[in-house]
Order: sequence, then C-alpha cells, then structure tokens
Amino acid sequence: MSLRAFVLAVLAATPTFGELSTYTVDSTHSSVGFSIRHLVGDVEGRFREFSGIIKYDPQNIQASSVQFAVRASSISTDNEERDQHLKGAEFFEVDKFPTLSFQSKAVKPRGAGKMDVFGMLTIKGVSKAVQVPCTVPVGPGFKGEVIGVFADLVINREDYGIIWNSKLDRGGTALGDEVRIRIRVEGEKQR
Repeated sequence: MSLRAFVLAVLAATPTFGELSTYTVDSTHSSVGFSIRHLVGDVEGRFREFSGIIKYDPQNIQASSVQFAVRASSISTDNEERDQHLKGAEFFEVDKFPTLSFQSKAVKPRGAGKMDVFGMLTIKGVSKAVQVPCTVPVGPGFKGEVIGVFADLVINREDYGIIWNSKLDRGGTALGDEVRIRIRVEGEKQR
C-alpha cells in the first residue's frame, strides 16, 4: 500500500464531527433563579440581567463550551429592603464585585441530550470548580435554530465569602448555607 493510499484510508476511517455552533443567550426567554432557607421556609430570588455564549456540537459534545455572566446588582427577591441588603457588603458587595460568572473547562456527555459541564463559578471575587448537570434540547425557533440549557445545582454560599447570618434565640440560624440555583436558558444560533 502506498503512503497516499494509507493516508486516504486513515482519513476515511476518522469520524467526522458536526459543526460547532455558537448560540447567544436570549435573556427575554431565560431565567436565573435561586432559593435559600430562611427560618423554616424558603426565600426565592432571581437575577434580571445576564448574558452568555454557548458553543455546541451534538456530534462532539466535548468540544462544547459555555460562558455566562450575571450582573450582581440585578438581584431581585421582590422585597426592596432585602434586595438592598443583598447588594451590600454583607452579601454580594455589588459595587466591588459587579459580576458573577461561569466559564466552562470541560463538557462530558451522559446520555441523549444530557451532559455535565465542569468549570469555574466566580461569586464575590472567589472562583470555585463546580460540576453542573445539564439537559440540552436543540430545535427550531422563530428565526432559526435555538438551544436550551436547563441546569440545577447547589452551592454553599460560605465557600464564596457570603457568611452573614443571624443566630436565633432558641438555636439555629436565620439562613441556610446551601443555595439552590436554577438556570433555564434559551439561546439563538448566530449566523
């Protein structure tokens, strides 16, 4: 077999991958929410301003990536006094740390339309490695193809330097340490 024939045979046997498509997060059809224990119930909130880029190849999931940024001052819990407290030094300190961000480092498939995204989550200037399990549907949209990224994860707020709490007279604390994050993103394919 000649060298040319060998190279052609190797190329023919090499799997081809689909196109790595880029999607821009559509914030009007997306949400970034959270909840935390307060006394015996939960308080829910959301961030109103965020942006992101998703690069996705369904044939080569490992080549995919995510960049996501949230404006910290856009936090809303439907209570202005509480929101101002959350924006201050005891919580997010938004004047000093205006952005919460996520940058993926690796993506691993785990079944049809499901994957784990590994990356760095930065809150209040502290970056920690996290694993984000995601479901990723892709389909037709009004102006072309769209992608969804649905993710739920739990973090410990103290890992990010958010340690304020209030001790209760009968023991315990007013706030839990675990924060449940719920992300529902729709992205439009760039042309």
